[in-house]
Amino acid sequence: MAKKIKDTDYLAISARIRAMENSLLTRERMEQVLDARTDDEAVKILQECGYPELDPTHPEAMDAALSAAREATLADLADSAPDPRYIDIFKLKYDYHNAKAILKASAVGMDPDRLLMDMGRVSTSELKEAVQTGNFENLPARLAAAVAEAKEVLDTTRDPQLSDIVLDRWYYKDMGDAAEDTGSEFLRGYVKVQIDAANLRTLVRTLRMGKNADFLRGVLFEGGEITPDAILTISAAGGSGMTELYAPTRFQAAAEAGAEALHGGALTEFEKLCDDAVGEYLAGAQFVPFGEAPLLGYLAARETEYTNLRILLLGRSTGLSADVIRSRLRASYV
Repeated sequence: MAKKIKDTDYLAISARIRAMENSLLTRERMEQVLDARTDDEAVKILQECGYPELDPTHPEAMDAALSAAREATLADLADSAPDPRYIDIFKLKYDYHNAKAILKASAVGMDPDRLLMDMGRVSTSELKEAVQTGNFENLPARLAAAVAEAKEVLDTTRDPQLSDIVLDRWYYKDMGDAAEDTGSEFLRGYVKVQIDAANLRTLVRTLRMGKNADFLRGVLFEGGEITPDAILTISAAGGSGMTELYAPTRFQAAAEAGAEALHGGALTEFEKLCDDAVGEYLAGAQFVPFGEAPLLGYLAARETEYTNLRILLLGRSTGLSADVIRSRLRASYV
């Protein structure tokens, strides 16, 4: 029988993560990047924080550099994490992203390579081969089932949106099963808040597009704090009651912004507030002395940081005002 992993097994890595948190970009440091006189000065500030040279005039190269930084962080912490499943949680989305790209490219005879991100549990070459041969035996069990089902849906309907919905559903199931397998209450909460964010986004988007209840029912996910039935009731009322439904939750502000978006408001603020609500949950890890929570919180904080760096640097390079860029930045962990 495998040895049961205890919170105290995380004492060493938790102490290390507390030290690593000091290198996270604070809001003040992001303001320095935002206020830099030139892009070169902004990049230099980030290099002082340990980042490689990030050139916003070449977005693909910048994304590759950020991907390399992300991969290095995961690899570094994987070596000392008592349970590698907590590292895999942050690799899952790349597996499912790659599966979407490969399936859709295969359906139209295109090469998906430029869309792939080789940072999942499964290499992109292995995933491509599985789709091309139809042999999914070497993939993780849940991913294999997901790709097989999504491929069948795509082959039958020729509708890539339906195929994506299948993969999204399996992605959240995969996360939820991982949380149950580990027994981590913090991870269970993380999955739940992510599902709530996804469902709230879906509600607002489908209402804006004028989609019917049958469509919405097919794209909502089980497992969040707010049930699909409650969301469908709001949809049937044209969005009325949405702010009241979410008022007791951490998504109150996001729901208010979503209600405004239904009356012609922009989605940008709504999307940001959905992300901030998830970030608020993760920020609670800072008050946990040791265990898997600090590890999960730190890795998620890095993901948010990469998102903010793209917003900052691309916003500057395209001439967006500081106020507009600032309004799009996700809440920082520190």
